[in-house]
Amino acid sequence: MPERAEAIGVADVGRFVLELCALAGLAWWGATLDASLVVRIVVAVCAPLAAAAVWGRYVAPRAPHALSGAPKLAVEVGVFAAATAALVAGGAWPLGVALALAYVVDSLALAATARRRRSPQA
Repeated sequence: MPERAEAIGVADVGRFVLELCALAGLAWWGATLDASLVVRIVVAVCAPLAAAAVWGRYVAPRAPHALSGAPKLAVEVGVFAAATAALVAGGAWPLGVALALAYVVDSLALAATARRRRSPQA
């Protein structure tokens, strides 16, 4: 019998959208730096690429070196904190605050979903 794929819920989709928003925030920050055009382009490309590389290697569902527990949480918080700080530093503080709050809410939803999936069926 084939293995059943884990169901993808609203919180999972929300997390993916938030990941994309974090990358976009880092790119936007790089593009709006008070620097030369070359520096802005390099930072706008490299900042989200670096975050995506770290996320893909350690946090993504099919990460080759997937972390769990506190180390995974530290990487997640680090990426979202960097994106939040980038947005705030770039003057888009409402977007930074919204990203941080959405991350917290989605993390709570994912934790509740994980508890439900682990609990035995009555």
